Amino acid sequence: MAKSQSNMSTPFWRDNRITPILLQVLFIAVIVGIASYLIHNAVQELQALGINLGFGFLQKMASFNIGESMIEYQSTDTYVKAILVGILNTIKVSVIGIIFATIIGVVVGISRLSSNWLVQKMATVYIEIFRNTPLLVQILIWYFAVFLALPGVKESIELGPVFLSNRGAAIPWFQTNASSLLWLITFILAVVLAIVIWRVKSSKQIQSGKKGFPLLWGLLAFIAPLFVALVITQQAPVTIDVPVLGNFNFEGGYIVSENFLAIFLALTIYTATYIAEIVRGGIQSVSKGQREAARALGLKNSTAMRFVVFPQAIRTIIPQSPVNI
Repeated sequence: MAKSQSNMSTPFWRDNRITPILLQVLFIAVIVGIASYLIHNAVQELQALGINLGFGFLQKMASFNIGESMIEYQSTDTYVKAILVGILNTIKVSVIGIIFATIIGVVVGISRLSSNWLVQKMATVYIEIFRNTPLLVQILIWYFAVFLALPGVKESIELGPVFLSNRGAAIPWFQTNASSLLWLITFILAVVLAIVIWRVKSSKQIQSGKKGFPLLWGLLAFIAPLFVALVITQQAPVTIDVPVLGNFNFEGGYIVSENFLAIFLALTIYTATYIAEIVRGGIQSVSKGQREAARALGLKNSTAMRFVVFPQAIRTIIPQSPVNI
């Protein structure tokens, strides 16, 4: 009798291995059913109002202008092209913003730990003000209170070669010439050569203990190929196009719209506050003994920060990749 009971199989609805899976499948089915009902109901109601869902509108004419565009765009173009312009603008402001936000964030983060009272307080005030102000508010302030309040093009503010007006900024820009490609190749080779010579001289200096001036040799290795390129081409790598006031706007140079400037400055200044705090935390995570050891070796604070503290803080500042490469 006992043997026959042991051979009896457990019903699947009472099996602890199967029951949780069945419940999850049932939960997903219920969610999908509710979502399908709501979507179907919404589509029917929208169709009753004469509104059709779909992606057919992408091929229709956008009928609106975009102030900043990296590609040729007119209001008569399709929505697809308008979306592409938006994506390119987002990439543009993101890449440039990351570069400037990183530079500002690192400087402010180090300034927060400065022994200079004024520098430290200025960095603190900067972080507290801009980090605690919503980003959208900052964008609106930059756009309406700063750039739209600037004078018109005819009365633009001149800051050297840069002109500021309520239409944005007109800045000098570079134009390539026939020798630009040769200069680019030479520049890359010069950078590689300078790094190689600097590393070789540095390792020799460490091994011998004698000054080998690696930085000076690296600089000479960088300048020499560029000098050869100048002798060969007899012209600069690029020509500088300075903006000139025309009948309605500046001509030449590069015109940065007020829309782009407002978003760029707001994003950069806002994001730099978080980078500054991350940098400050990373530096403080370095053991105090490392600073004391650097001071005992006679290194200045700036030198110790550059060669001892900051390289160790980088491991904390930059998040670890989830993927081991």
